[in-house]
Amino acid sequence: MKTLIAPFLAAALLLGTAAHAQQVQPLDRIVAVVDEDVILQSELDLALNNVLAQYAGREDQLPPREILQRQVLERLVLVHLQTARAGEMGVRVGDEEIDNAISNIAAQNRLTPDQLRQQLASDGMSYDDFRRSLRDELLSQRLRQRFAQTRISVSEAEVDAALASQTGEQYHLAHILVALPDGATPEQIATGQQKIDGIKGLLDKGEMTFAAAAVRYSDSPNALEGGDLGWRSLDEIPAAFANTIRTLQKGQLVGPIRGPSGFQLLQLVDTRSTDQAAAQSVTQYRARHILVRSEGDDDAAKARIDTLRARIAGGADFAEVAKENSDDTFSKDKGGELGWFTQDQFGPEFGAQVAGLQDGGVSAPFKTQAGWHIVQREETRQTDVTDDNRRAQMRERIGQRKLEDEWNRFLREMRGEAYVDIRTGNQAAAGGNGG
Repeated sequence: MKTLIAPFLAAALLLGTAAHAQQVQPLDRIVAVVDEDVILQSELDLALNNVLAQYAGREDQLPPREILQRQVLERLVLVHLQTARAGEMGVRVGDEEIDNAISNIAAQNRLTPDQLRQQLASDGMSYDDFRRSLRDELLSQRLRQRFAQTRISVSEAEVDAALASQTGEQYHLAHILVALPDGATPEQIATGQQKIDGIKGLLDKGEMTFAAAAVRYSDSPNALEGGDLGWRSLDEIPAAFANTIRTLQKGQLVGPIRGPSGFQLLQLVDTRSTDQAAAQSVTQYRARHILVRSEGDDDAAKARIDTLRARIAGGADFAEVAKENSDDTFSKDKGGELGWFTQDQFGPEFGAQVAGLQDGGVSAPFKTQAGWHIVQREETRQTDVTDDNRRAQMRERIGQRKLEDEWNRFLREMRGEAYVDIRTGNQAAAGGNGG
């Protein structure tokens, strides 16, 4: 199993064991108190063992166990805070969503869900723990999405400027962060500067690889991944680094530079050229639909949509039936008219029905999350979306860059405001740190 889904399990275990605190044996030792909940030794051991399994054969890249334990425990603290905040905001993940996620994970690894369950058991992980891990990871993802929707915006001017400066080059980057608190004192700044200079000295002397130094010393959430930032275009790189990155050779460093989060070192791992997007066209459909919402009585809704479909089959005008009967307030007054759209725009079930019709055809009743539908496909066209796609991709890149900075700041704020009492290692001896 470690070779099959270890990357996923790393995320799941490190991002998803807060709920496990309620499910373990009563004698399990508390290693941290996080607001009104706890993290138990069994959770920490589970996450630690997973990291050790990922680094099998490369143990020399890991920091001493006490430092590794502190890093993993800090991730668990952040996970608990994220899932708690998600709950406060009404973010929920249902059992059906977890079932679907498990089915997808199994399929990606060429397993059935039952085979995945058996493989988890053979690796010593209970299926219930795995589900709880998935639930918490999905909650964290939903919280991040909600955060992006409310805090991140990208203007058309920003997209224009980024497209104008696009070079077709991508850069594989890694970084090391020495974090500073908001409003850092001169002493804290000096300590941070001394630490980042020390790390830079080790790298310059060749005493440690960049990835090993990131694992051991970085305060970034991706420290245990060697600080890997993946492939990025210039528009996805902070402005403080972007111009310099273009002049570097593989393996060279930038920094240290002080940014919003603290002092950073950046390494150029590799570069590659990307072809400019070729001309692209998509099929668009124009259609009308009638919606009948279930509202707790699915049988009645089905009977009603069947009646409306029978009327249309008998010669009634689709638009008139929609005006009189559709529960879609946005299209009802227009005779159910939806305008031009792509197949996936209104969800896979709706798109599949439209794509399966001929122009002028009317579907049988079908169900989506919104309720019961009948759709009439009016016409089809091919549309050049090359420029739209380029702009959408650029908008996504800029948004992701902004989100990374703002999300990390949000996590630091949330961590600083929380009550966290660490009861293991040196931090316990120092009395933990309450927020």
